[in-house]
Amino acid sequence: MKNILTLGLLCSACMIIVLSSCIKKTNLKNIHQDEVLATEKIFDLTMSTPERDSMIDMLESQLTDYKIIHSQSIDNSVPPALWFNPVPAGINYSDVQLPIDWKLPAKVELPADKNLLAYYTVADLSVLIRTRKISSVDLTRFYLERLKKFGDTLHCVVTLTEERAMRQARKADEELSRGICHGPLHGIPYGIKDLFAVEGYKTTWGAAPYKDQVINADAAVVTKLDEAGAVLVAKFSLGSLAMDDVWFGGLTRNPWDLKQGSSGSSAGSASATAAGLVPFAIGTETWGSIVSPSTRCGVTGLRPTFGRVSRTGGMALSWSMDKVGPICRNAFDCALVFNALRGSDGIDKSVTDYPFNYNASVDFRKLKVGYLQSLFGKDDENSFNDSISLAVFQKMGIILTPVVLPDSATIPVKSLAIILVAEAAAAFNDLTMSNKDDELNLQNKNAWPNIFRSAQFIPAVQYIQANRLRYKLIQEMYSVMKNFDVIICPTDGGNQMLLTNLTGNPCVVVPNGFDKKGHPTSISFIGNLYDEASILALAGIYQGATEYDNQVPPLFK
Repeated sequence: MKNILTLGLLCSACMIIVLSSCIKKTNLKNIHQDEVLATEKIFDLTMSTPERDSMIDMLESQLTDYKIIHSQSIDNSVPPALWFNPVPAGINYSDVQLPIDWKLPAKVELPADKNLLAYYTVADLSVLIRTRKISSVDLTRFYLERLKKFGDTLHCVVTLTEERAMRQARKADEELSRGICHGPLHGIPYGIKDLFAVEGYKTTWGAAPYKDQVINADAAVVTKLDEAGAVLVAKFSLGSLAMDDVWFGGLTRNPWDLKQGSSGSSAGSASATAAGLVPFAIGTETWGSIVSPSTRCGVTGLRPTFGRVSRTGGMALSWSMDKVGPICRNAFDCALVFNALRGSDGIDKSVTDYPFNYNASVDFRKLKVGYLQSLFGKDDENSFNDSISLAVFQKMGIILTPVVLPDSATIPVKSLAIILVAEAAAAFNDLTMSNKDDELNLQNKNAWPNIFRSAQFIPAVQYIQANRLRYKLIQEMYSVMKNFDVIICPTDGGNQMLLTNLTGNPCVVVPNGFDKKGHPTSISFIGNLYDEASILALAGIYQGATEYDNQVPPLFK
């Protein structure tokens, strides 16, 4: 024991010598005590005069380290050596994958008016292709024509991938002629948010500084969909660097109201799907970027559990919050697409391979369903539609149990948004330090350039403290969710959207009517980690009992 203590003292002494050496090298006094005092106000700190004086040499040393790190150019594709895991402490999830009987429609006919194909579901189109009533080539041409006709109207298309699409469609038809089918997405056209790389095409991230960027590789989700036989026809607009719906090509429009933006940041993916320019599209969400545009455009969006779908080849905004999911016409289509997307690629270390045991015929009366009672009945435009949605469930015999999610009374959820802000600023640090952020379209106080600059002043200690509170939030969320299969809530109610993005819980958003101006409204279904199956099944049952998912914008019929 004595020898161990002696060794420890020697090691401590060595550390002090090394630190002292570093401090002596930076003894130029670039930092003064009055500057430390002024900075304390920014960080909500209070130090004494002797404490400030003692810190100066160490702060000088740290400043040298900052300058060295600033001199290193780090590509957006390089992640930090830290991985977020949303699994609550001590909890294990099943790893048993059961067979899925998709129960696709037994018979689907081509419409007399070919234009009606624009609003067929993925499931219906899958049957048409599999029964050879339409070829993938003809279907792909049909959607490419609609994209060319309406893309400029909606400002939703960044790049058509026509050559690639026709090559894929011919391959899909040739394989079918030999009896090879890769599943329900075989031969189905789709579009993808233009923050994912596609070899041979630009990947603009919706932002002027990157409008000529070419990443010569396919993102993992593109590869997954290639393997499923799907046909990529377009890369869709996103709000600049995944914020809102304004990109360097303009404002992406809501197909229900061309004077209104489509919301963001998966702006083009939602707009194009709603207008029948594709049967489905891929979006991403960090804090509402699938849910919000799906609501605005009246389509169905799935934000999966964090770590369900690989983000390799996609623009990083927040490594611990970014998620990839489908935007479709209904919940069943979301299940079909999600099944093709999910699973690890061996590169994105956040991805897990938990099963997806979807069952569209689940006995919904056996599901344990909660609802955020305090968020219903509010005096706003959406409350009437939300109340009708609850009545639909009650009429079906579903017992709705009032529930309360963790809120600011226990954990300051809104304050934890600094996690996203700090990670986003790190992801685009080179843009900020080079002043190329001046090229971004939006330059107001709430836009990325100012957010990135302000985030430079978030202390590492507070970023870590916020993540420690996030750990507590995950535990508290689990203590609520373990009693339910699904929780129903107003889409924009309270802090639930930020809260569930922080905890990594999945969400399905579906249309549930229109407001007084004729704009779509929606309702959300929150699920347990890795249980997209339950929320998709209940959302599908709701859509089977209503007609909102069958409504189409009149201008694009």
